[in-house]
Formats: sequence, structure tokens, C-alpha cells
Amino acid sequence: MQTLTKAAFSLLIIFSAVAVAKKFPSAGGLVAVMPLAGALVLVWVYVESKAGPHVMQAFSKGALWGIIPSIVFYLVAFFCFRRQLSLSVTLLASFGAWSLAALVHQLLVK
Repeated sequence: MQTLTKAAFSLLIIFSAVAVAKKFPSAGGLVAVMPLAGALVLVWVYVESKAGPHVMQAFSKGALWGIIPSIVFYLVAFFCFRRQLSLSVTLLASFGAWSLAALVHQLLVK
């Protein structure tokens, strides 16, 4: 039941961001990148494992530095759409750039 609750709550957030984005694209983008997912993960990890401060601190550090690969993802997407590339090409390029940035992230955070 706990997994179903987590999934339902997470889907509610995603569907809310899509609903906002349909009417107000810029605001939808803001909602989509809100730290809601990170906050949910913090809550679920804490509740399920009674994680100590060191675990929560390590997660927060990873999330903080993980912002950079996310920025890379959205920058690539922005420029691809600006060049009027298709959604599939844009996503492929954006996830490729994010993957490289995430690899660098993992190497630097350790």
C-alpha cells in the first residue's frame, strides 16, 4: 500500500505540472523543476529507513550538485527547440548531454 501511495502522489505532481503547462507553459516549467521530487525522496528515505543526518546530508549534496546536469539538459533542449528540431531529436540530445554531465557529476562528487 505504501508503494501505491508514493506512486499516486508522484503522479499527482506530474499531472499537475502538465495541467499548469497547458495553460501557462512558463509556469508549468517552473512547477516541473520544483524540488518536489527531491523533497518526496527525502521524506520516503527518512520514513522508510530512519536514515540519519549523514544519509540525508549526502543526498542533499548529490541533489545540489545534480542541478548542474539538469541545467545542461534544459539548455540543450532549449537550443534544440530554438533550431526547430523534432521532439525525439531534442530528447535524445538532451538526455545524451545530461548523461555526460551526470557522469562528470558522479566523478566529482566522490
